[in-house]
Amino acid sequence: MQIAIAEAKAQFAELIRRAEAGEAIELTRYGRPVARIVAAERPVGRSLIGAMEGAFALPKDMADGDDEIARMFGQSAED
Repeated sequence: MQIAIAEAKAQFAELIRRAEAGEAIELTRYGRPVARIVAAERPVGRSLIGAMEGAFALPKDMADGDDEIARMFGQSAED
């Protein structure tokens, strides 16, 4: 979309909303393009916390361990 700078002043908030939605807004002076309003790049994706959720399963025998290891952690192997 092209819009004259003078017009853009009155519609600035709307132009920013449209740019955020992905539209490129070209500002013109005397009919010639002089600037462009585009959305800033934002990191896309999930937070690192929980990002691997559901990606793998822990083995059922993971808690079964060596007696020596259990003693090192102050537990018995039968807990």
